[in-house]
Amino acid sequence: MEKQKKTYILGIESSCDDTSAAVICDGKVLSNVIANQDVHAKYGGVVPELASRAHQQNIVPVVQQAIERAGIQKEDLDAISFTKGPGLMGSLLVGTSFAKSLSLGLEIPLIDVNHMQAHVLAHFIQEEDAKIPPFPFICLTISGGHTQIVKLNNHFDIEILGETIDDAVGEAFDKSAKILGLPYPGGPLVDKYAQQGNPKAFQFSKPKVGDLDFSFSGLKTGILYFIQRNVKENPNFIQENLYNICASIQHTIVEILMDKLKNAAKQTGIQHIAIAGGVSANSEIRKRLQQAEKHWGWTTYIPKFQYTTDNAAMIAITGYLKYLESNFSKISVKAEARLKVTE
Repeated sequence: MEKQKKTYILGIESSCDDTSAAVICDGKVLSNVIANQDVHAKYGGVVPELASRAHQQNIVPVVQQAIERAGIQKEDLDAISFTKGPGLMGSLLVGTSFAKSLSLGLEIPLIDVNHMQAHVLAHFIQEEDAKIPPFPFICLTISGGHTQIVKLNNHFDIEILGETIDDAVGEAFDKSAKILGLPYPGGPLVDKYAQQGNPKAFQFSKPKVGDLDFSFSGLKTGILYFIQRNVKENPNFIQENLYNICASIQHTIVEILMDKLKNAAKQTGIQHIAIAGGVSANSEIRKRLQQAEKHWGWTTYIPKFQYTTDNAAMIAITGYLKYLESNFSKISVKAEARLKVTE
């Protein structure tokens, strides 16, 4: 009996400040290499020009490492998948150009991937202990650039149920950290310090928007005024209350997210609930989701930490799912800085 040929997909991710490449074989990750850019920390945020330059330096060694760690030759690849958008245009262009060149050179298909879809479809990476959601399911996608609730009817039939009308949740965490004088990126530090604080120590008001929509600009302003007011009265207020402030901020943000998820589950009748994106690494949202299994009867799907932030494994799995449908790109495909999850 003839052995079935394995399918190897290379994924390339360069939407923001991490250069990443991964190889997937029939849905399983063989390698997932990420080169971080430390240069942005001193500027308190990602500098687009510096990001694209760093991608140019990193992309060849990162792709080479991914192929070597996968234990294959580049000639074994069946297709190249890459992030088309959304993201920083300069960064996207580096990945797009490289993917096109490699696809032409190896004479194999090119597959463009929507970064937002990839965050959600990371749930379909096949691992021994992986819990893969059945269709339809709801996914809360939370990151520095996006906050939305989507419903998946199949891998590529996606409906937006609700989204932020202003800022993303990751931005709310990072800006709150900045107000507290914490270094960039501050979101993980807020999470770390919150573990030692009292989440009910301080009250912050929740924004009043639609049942499934989000708003974080008012909350950020409220936190800023709260800190300014208290520091005026006591210059050491932040130092003396850092853990409690972080715990209270995190509690408020997670409450907002959980309220919206509850509304989505109630309105759709869907009990399979997933999270995705960088902020899904947050310990409190993970804990609350696990508790929701008992309280609300949900079945929850929480990605592994390495598949939450920007990574090429999620690009490769999306590429693999598109490959199975022979959904290939033309060589004329262009990077797009703005792209909806449904596009």
